[in-house]
Amino acid sequence: MVYYSTRSHQQPVSPSEAVLQGLAPDGGLYIFDQIPALDTSSLFSLPAEEISARILGAFFPDIREMDQLVKAAYQDKFDAPDLVPLKEVGPFSVLELFHGPTCAFKDIALCVLPHLMTAAKKVLTVKQGAPAPLLHILTATSGDTGKAALAGFKDVPGTMITVFYPHGGVSDMQRLQMVTQLGNNVCAAGILGSFDDAQTGVKNLFTDKSLKKELAEKGISLSTANSINIGRLIPQIMYYFKAYGDLLRTGKIQPGDEVSFCVPTGNFGDILAGYLAGLLGLPVGKLMVASNRNNVLTDFFDSGHYDRVRTLYPTVAPSMDILVSSNLERLLYLMTENSPEKTADYMKQLKEKGSYQIDGELLNSMKERFYAACASDQDAKKTIGSVYRRHGYLMDPHTSIGWYAAEQYKKEHPEDQREIVVLSTASPYKFPGTVLESLGQEVPTDPFAQLDALHHSTGEPVPPSLSALRSMPELHTRVIDPRDMKSFILEGRF
Repeated sequence: MVYYSTRSHQQPVSPSEAVLQGLAPDGGLYIFDQIPALDTSSLFSLPAEEISARILGAFFPDIREMDQLVKAAYQDKFDAPDLVPLKEVGPFSVLELFHGPTCAFKDIALCVLPHLMTAAKKVLTVKQGAPAPLLHILTATSGDTGKAALAGFKDVPGTMITVFYPHGGVSDMQRLQMVTQLGNNVCAAGILGSFDDAQTGVKNLFTDKSLKKELAEKGISLSTANSINIGRLIPQIMYYFKAYGDLLRTGKIQPGDEVSFCVPTGNFGDILAGYLAGLLGLPVGKLMVASNRNNVLTDFFDSGHYDRVRTLYPTVAPSMDILVSSNLERLLYLMTENSPEKTADYMKQLKEKGSYQIDGELLNSMKERFYAACASDQDAKKTIGSVYRRHGYLMDPHTSIGWYAAEQYKKEHPEDQREIVVLSTASPYKFPGTVLESLGQEVPTDPFAQLDALHHSTGEPVPPSLSALRSMPELHTRVIDPRDMKSFILEGRF
């Protein structure tokens, strides 16, 4: 198996090289040259770790001993049996992805990625006969990736990591999780701008030849922990298979029945993992794209027109405050029959004009597989309150937007009786102020008082990792202009 850029087939790389490089030299995203053969029916009876090892082994065949790698990645880090529990809540099933060390779905992949990179470095060291360079991981975050990446790479030998987040554009808890992170090789900085500014800045650093040359002279190469890295994306496939197996065990479905998944998403990685699960053979029904007020994806799947030239609104679901959904590039590549020429042209138009239009045939193909809906802040808050009152289930604003989109789909398609799984991407305690307001409770100003108030109101336990932030000093306090990201990296502030 080799990996290509979504924009060119000129420079194929090995699976290990794709993981380590993160982004292709031409700015494209790495994608496999073929869907690996995998006996998917055998996965449904397996625990999450074994499912993960089988899938990762299929996509990264040059990395050996995947069972041990996955076990080391997840051991003693999750507070739920089998990592990702599925819970029946009223008309839907909810797949809880927030039981990891940072209380967000990003933990599923970012516990694994450092181990994948370490193993990939060993592969290349043997192949090249020389030590692999020090990896500097550059990551942009809209809220959750940052902390999960910092925690995952903390003190991992041969790596250092810098995370950029939109200053004022993440929740109090998300910011505190990042700025209090311990570790000799970690750094975080706020950006005076949006997540899109941070993400664009990181992508520009990867294509900056002078920066790469200067770092190479110091024995450093760049990589990323964002879902633009194929090593971040592939581990997320696991929980779609795990959810399907759980539905089989409870008798909610029979073998071969299609299951639909509703995914709150901004950068399109989480839902793309569901699409890849379908390519592997999982009976996936509809993939529902749930967006907040920044509904660039909703508009795209309705019209085929992608337009990033619009106002970016701060919302109660900040992890989806995104206008450039990077992983959509991989979907375009896969659904244009692996055409790098078409994909490169779309991305060129997006960069130069701020928009592109796909043809009607491609749009119809996408509509057969995808459904898209968006929710306002008011919709999200109402959904949190109504689901808690009706079903006694507490959810964060991102999950509530997923629930809202699933309800919209059912209203529009009452004839569709397939099971729907809503992906829950974060603990409600990461957004305690919004959740308290949604429940009609008074909202204290202090974020830790909000944690206490939500606990007293609902009885739900506060995750220890969030409660521990009370006594931790803020270590990473720099806020910079996006234009200064290069100089910040060269300073090496660790």
